[in-house]
Amino acid sequence: MKMFNIVLSAFRALRRNKMRSFLTMLGIIIGVGAVIAMLAIGQGAEYSVKQQISSLGTNVLIVFPGSQQTGGIRMGAGTVTTLTEEDAWAIQKECPAVAFVSPGARGGGQVIAGNLNWGTSIEGTGADYLEIRSWSIEYGEFYSEQDIKAAAKVCILGKTVADALFPESTPVGQNIRIRNVPFKVLGVLSKKGQNAMGMDQDDIILAPYTTVLRRLSHSPYLRQILVSATSSSNISAAQTQITELLRMRHKIAPYDADDFTIRNQSDLAATATATTGILTILLASIASVSLLVGGIGIMNIMLVSVTERTREIGIRMSVGARSRDILTQFLIEALVLSLLGGFIGILLGVGGSVAISSFAKWPTIITVFSILLSFGFSIAIGIFFGFYPARKAALLNPIDALRYE
Repeated sequence: MKMFNIVLSAFRALRRNKMRSFLTMLGIIIGVGAVIAMLAIGQGAEYSVKQQISSLGTNVLIVFPGSQQTGGIRMGAGTVTTLTEEDAWAIQKECPAVAFVSPGARGGGQVIAGNLNWGTSIEGTGADYLEIRSWSIEYGEFYSEQDIKAAAKVCILGKTVADALFPESTPVGQNIRIRNVPFKVLGVLSKKGQNAMGMDQDDIILAPYTTVLRRLSHSPYLRQILVSATSSSNISAAQTQITELLRMRHKIAPYDADDFTIRNQSDLAATATATTGILTILLASIASVSLLVGGIGIMNIMLVSVTERTREIGIRMSVGARSRDILTQFLIEALVLSLLGGFIGILLGVGGSVAISSFAKWPTIITVFSILLSFGFSIAIGIFFGFYPARKAALLNPIDALRYE
């Protein structure tokens, strides 16, 4: 009952100066709301990056040609043409940790359909390409192994290309021209959206890699080999098996560098996650400054309150109140300010996150952890910054306090 009276007395003291109490809470409100909103933005960015990386496919490894070296100058990946169709099929046949393989060739140019044209890239692929990329056909059908063997002049359009060349008709069954070579459209890919680098994945045309090699790029060498491991746990094993196989096939001496490069989707995901994690911590740290400022505001107002109520404190002590009771009362007042500010700040942070997601079209993710972290931080600040004024009030001499005017 005594504690109840102390709490009730604290509320009454705050109600006597409603505007001052609200302005004191404002720093906590803004701080808690900002922390929740910043964490939601950071975690939304992390989720978005992960989704974009996952759109590359399942358990993906990409084998690129190596780097040309002249003297001490290395020209960069892809400057040596070393990958062949036979390499791709050897990987499929001799690497147990590999599930799917798609040889890759690439071309580009202006694509013409009737009186419309569109500049895009042409990706030569194998039959397993859609399995590796976790992609699907929206309508129509994919080309077959027979089409690949025959280097058939058939293709699949990405959604962006289909909308640009056939805005008012169905592309399936229509003919287009790529570098004056006629191609028949077999299907249209489902919409994929942007990748992690911000590029439109739907601005593409797929064709049999044999057709691209023989009719467009006029080269016997592959631009890349796309590989999918049997499971995420086997990605490392698949990479090791591919490395050993290609070194043997390309007759690379034990101490010589590889003439190819293997990029691992898991490494890309780990790097991107680490980057967005740092961004989240940075945003939350900046927002936490508002909480500290709010805590300083609480200390300032509580010190003013102690000075204003010095005579009241003396009266309470003279009628039997102990120093502990005075300490508790002022500490509870500081806690009430921080708790109410924290609660309103949670509402502001959640509402702000939803508003950012709706109006700015930026993904935000609000977690229970971010809410509890912010609310707990506001309570800790209330106790930390409220303790000194409360202790100062508790240590007042009753006689001096009664004489205070």
